[in-house]
Parts: sequence; C-alpha cells; structure tokens
Amino acid sequence: MATYDVVLRGGRVIDPESGLDAVRDVAIAGDRVAAVGAGLPPGRRDMDVAGQVVTAGFVDLHSHAHDLGSARLQVTGGVTTALELEAGVTPVAAGYAAAAAAGRPLNYGFAASWTMARMTVLSGVTPDGAVASMFANLADPRWQRAASATEVGRVLGILEADVADGALGIGLLLGYAPGTAPEEYVRVAALASAGRVPTFTHARDLIEFTPDGPVDGAEEIVRTAGETGAHMHYCHLNSTSLRHADRVLGLVERAQRAGARVSTEAYPYGAGMTGIGAAFLAPDRLADRGLTPMSIIYAPTGEEVSSVARLNELRAADPGGLAIIRQLDDDDPADQAVLRRYLTFPGSVIASDAMPLTWIGAEPEPAAWPLPPAACTHPRAAGAFARSIRTLGRDGGGMPLPEILAKCSLHPARLLEDRVPAMRRKGRVSAGSDADIVVFDPENITDQATYTASTRPSTGIRHVLVNGTFVVRDGRLDPGARPGRPIRA
Repeated sequence: MATYDVVLRGGRVIDPESGLDAVRDVAIAGDRVAAVGAGLPPGRRDMDVAGQVVTAGFVDLHSHAHDLGSARLQVTGGVTTALELEAGVTPVAAGYAAAAAAGRPLNYGFAASWTMARMTVLSGVTPDGAVASMFANLADPRWQRAASATEVGRVLGILEADVADGALGIGLLLGYAPGTAPEEYVRVAALASAGRVPTFTHARDLIEFTPDGPVDGAEEIVRTAGETGAHMHYCHLNSTSLRHADRVLGLVERAQRAGARVSTEAYPYGAGMTGIGAAFLAPDRLADRGLTPMSIIYAPTGEEVSSVARLNELRAADPGGLAIIRQLDDDDPADQAVLRRYLTFPGSVIASDAMPLTWIGAEPEPAAWPLPPAACTHPRAAGAFARSIRTLGRDGGGMPLPEILAKCSLHPARLLEDRVPAMRRKGRVSAGSDADIVVFDPENITDQATYTASTRPSTGIRHVLVNGTFVVRDGRLDPGARPGRPIRA
C-alpha cells in the first residue's frame, strides 16, 4: 500500500530554513510534507518534476484582494497564504466568517483594523468585517482628524477585542489620516507591545514630502518601536519612501542595530494603487511627490486623469475607486536601482499589496475563469513574486535563488511566528511542514501582467498545492479547488 498521497520526484528542492538546495523527492501525506529525501517509496500519485524548483509556497503579508478572482490570480503566481495585515478588518470574527463561507483557494488571515476602528468611533461607520467598507469611507475627513482622549480609548477598546478574537496583528493606515496625533500611534503600539502583537503601518509622509508635517513618517515608526518595544512592520517602503531609500533604510538599519524590532517589505513595481480619494492624492498635495493629475489612472474607466477639475470630480463621485499612481518609472535604470535597494535590504520581505478586481463595465459571474477582459487591477496581484524572482535573480540582479525564495516564504512566516504558531509550519519544505508547495521552472518563471493587461497570470509555475491539494496542476488552475484555511493567532 502507498504510504504517501503525492510524491514530487527529482526536483531541485530548496528549503529556505535548512539551506537544503539539492535534487530530492518530496512526499506529501494529507496536508503535510511527510518526507524529503532521495529514492522515496512511491505514492498514490508520483509526479516527475525534474528540472523544476520545488519550494515553500509564497506567504503574502499584504493583500487586500479578498474576491475569488484576485485570490486565483495570486495562487497562480505561487502564493499559498495571503494575509490582510496593513489595513486589517473589524470585527475580525466577521472577516474570518465571511472568508470561510465563500471558500478560498489559498490560506487567509486578518489583522485588527485601526482604520476601521477609527471610522467606527469618529465617523459612525458600522463595521462589517469587510475591507470594501474601509475603501468606501477612506476619503471621509471625519476619521482623519485628531481624536480626543475618550475617542482614542474607544478605538483601543475595539482593537483589544479584535486581538482577543485571534487577529494576527494591528494594521494602521496612518498615512491616510494625517491629522492623527503622534501620541495616539504610540498608544496603539504600547497596546501591541503589551499583547506581543505585531503592527503593520502605512507610514505617514516623509518630511521631504510634507515639511510642515507633525513628524517624519520613517522616524515615527522606528522611534515608536524603540519607545514601546513593539514589533513595527514598515509596509511597502517603495511606494511611501520613493527615491529616499538611502535615508529611510539607513534609519531602519540603525534602529535594528540598536535592538528595535522593525521589519520591512517592498514590491517590484514603480507605480502604486489606492483609492482615488486618499488624502495624499488631493490636487494641492500631488506636487509633494512630483506628481500631476496625469500621473493617475482611474481604474474603473482606464482613463488617465486629465486635469485638476477631473481629479476633483472623481474624488467626489467615487472616493473609494481604485487608481494606479505612477511614481517611480519601471523603465528607468535609476528607479530600477531604487526598487532593488528596497527589495534586497537584509531581512526585507516581498509582499504584493494586491488589490481587489475592478470591473470596467458590468461585473460578470464572480466565479468566471479565466478572468474576462473587463477585469482589471494592479499587476502586482498576479506578478509580484514571479517578477521578483526574475528581476532579482535570472535577469542580472545577482541574488541567489534561495535568498530570493526566503524573502517570499520563510522570512514572512518567521515575522509572524511569535504571535501565530501556525506560521512555524509554513515557509519550509521539511517533514512536518504544511504541504503548501510551489513548483516552478527557474529558467522561465516570469510575470505577464502589465498596467494595461493586469490580470494575466504569471508563467513558469507548474504546480501549486495548498494544504496538500493541487490548486494549480500542470500550469492550469482548478477553478473548483478551495482548500484554503484560516490562519489565526
């Protein structure tokens, strides 16, 4: 009788934790890796993966893509766990319940949302555990102001309840609420430190962008880490620090050497994406980042915003409508070097900041696959990890493949382990680890999604297993596969 359900035979197995990089077999029994070795006994299904890389499925700490189509795009790109940590949801129990009811092709989890807690207390929004509610209210100035001591206390109470309900951390969209007092941020971090809960921050503006701001965004994060002892994760440095990489990364490095727990992430694209009503996209603030209205592409219509008047019109009519923000130039060698600086910073993880699908015209059947042309998003949802592997390694980036893969799987898993013991079985390919596995062609893996064709799946990825179930087999997605499980603290 076969001992194993699946044996992947003769692939180049890369285990980021042990340093294994050799031709081996990987045997899977149920939802776990049962053995890694040479000449393993046959399984119920033996698959020849010679010439392919077999490694841990990618762990994405920063995904706002909760719809089925977006999750499928991510899993075809090698992602097996996608977590909503920067924005978070409130209440987290409702977020987990909705995801479980819908079914997911990949593992999922949520941080508590400081943003939604603030919207609840300051704007009267009724929280429903959905990130869409946050985007819909993002431009409301009422939640962006300074809060009273009583209001801060109520916000902290909501966060405490979500942490008790298993939230993976606390997410803070601080850059979207410029009126927030620095003291409130410190109080949230102190709450996180007391509960050994990591925080995930979209930083306030750098002083280079807003000289009259209350505090430099980078200094605020590292100083708060030092003052409170909290683990402060600095989200998508590439999109909030732009060309100021040397100063910001130097500051983070000094804080780390001094003992502060500050971690970082980046994605390999020069353009960002967010709700068009975001505070930093107000016409009078665009010049701070060297932008103009024409730097913005409004996703629901695909139009390049032509004027200040049109930008104001869109911000008023659809403040939560997603827009691509062209900041760094993907084709400029100097900007490419800036992106590599963020991605290769020691300990930094790769995270996509994946956004939900936007439909140009009527939304079709939500389970449709392949995605129809009317669907659009930022290309990072489909291509962040394949693009990182290609650009950092094969295309002359010079980083060894095991180091790149560690940034995609092991490092993000380790970042959460203190709070989330389940992550100790992810990001690894060893006996007992979760059978979240990606198999890809190292010579041909690449992103296909672009800013104008954003939903093209990455290529070169042959198989993806989530909890031992094939979601992608022989390069084809199984539309019925939804083996994803909740990740809770």
